[in-house]
Amino acid sequence: MASVVFYFQVHQPFRLRRYSIFDSDANYFDDWRNETICSKVAGKCYLPANQAILDMIRRHEGRFRVSYSLTGTILEQVRRWAPEVLASFHDLAATGCVEFIAETYYHSLAFLYNRDEFIAQTHMHRRLMRDLFGQEPRIFRNTELTYNNDVAKVVEDMGFDAILTEGADHILGYRSPNFIYNPPNCGHLRMLMKNYRLSDDIAFRFSNRSWSEWPLTAEKFAQWVDHINGNGYVCNLFMDYETFGEHQWEDTGIFNFMRALPEKVMARGRNDFLTVSEAIDRYPSVGEVDVPHMISWADTERDISAWLGNSMQANALHDVYALADRVLGTEDEHLVHDWRMLQTSDHFYYMCTKWFADGDVHKYFNPYESPYDAYINYMNILDNVRSRIVARTRV
Repeated sequence: MASVVFYFQVHQPFRLRRYSIFDSDANYFDDWRNETICSKVAGKCYLPANQAILDMIRRHEGRFRVSYSLTGTILEQVRRWAPEVLASFHDLAATGCVEFIAETYYHSLAFLYNRDEFIAQTHMHRRLMRDLFGQEPRIFRNTELTYNNDVAKVVEDMGFDAILTEGADHILGYRSPNFIYNPPNCGHLRMLMKNYRLSDDIAFRFSNRSWSEWPLTAEKFAQWVDHINGNGYVCNLFMDYETFGEHQWEDTGIFNFMRALPEKVMARGRNDFLTVSEAIDRYPSVGEVDVPHMISWADTERDISAWLGNSMQANALHDVYALADRVLGTEDEHLVHDWRMLQTSDHFYYMCTKWFADGDVHKYFNPYESPYDAYINYMNILDNVRSRIVARTRV
């Protein structure tokens, strides 16, 4: 049997407003743009996709099962601007067929710079899942699936049972992402690795008419899943939730494909669907996978260069985390929240200079004309944060 493990990442950052060196307003975020994008994605993706998933769960009497990670930043946005989205996630949670996964509340790269901050944000997110959906997450995924052996050890020490990461070829070698593994130096933590080929067939290639497998039908995809039998336990399909209706528009047939998929996958009784926790409870680890260097699910390199590949990104990341003790020492909740929102990985993604002129995903919902504009704007805001720290310290 091969079990399909769907995991969807649901995230939007709080984008920054244009901020000059002469600006002194402590309101850093572009509420108009953020509300506009949140409402747009809610209408095109979150609401129709949630309804489709709910219908599929009901139609298949609970045999269709999925997992989600919802960042704290997207949940803050839908609470303000699209409460019907949050209500639809409550409906999904009530089915008992949906699992919510933990991550850093602010979708940050805190692990790379401040372990205490990383742990604090993870605990914040874990509490949020408990408060909103009544679930105590057993599974962790780091921002953008960034991962190495050190991440695994810290995550295990926080009490998680499994972690998600990328099934990068240079890590797996001859091995398959269709098995469950364990990290070195961990007592019980399991790792599930994304099957990026099959995931990307849906997330990126689905509407590509020049792709040799276009059009992708549910029946064809179910056959690919079936081929895993005898050479794997799981088919880990990890992707952005915006795949449905936003990256792949409704008129591509993406929703019809998803609605048809469960029946085709389960048709012969050989395959099924599981949440991540159910997968690690059912299947054993087949061995250890050593990941000494940081990987992610981004770009062809599957490394962290999309966020830390140039001097602007390195400088901005260093400077925001260098403020940690001073910001936290103010005990100013609003200032601390703003500082943490500035840690969201998207701000550094916008500074990426890799293939920026090629119209790739780095431009998606990007509010800047260039990565240099993104850097200057961000550093202007950090200057204001420093001023607020000084003013607060004098009080």
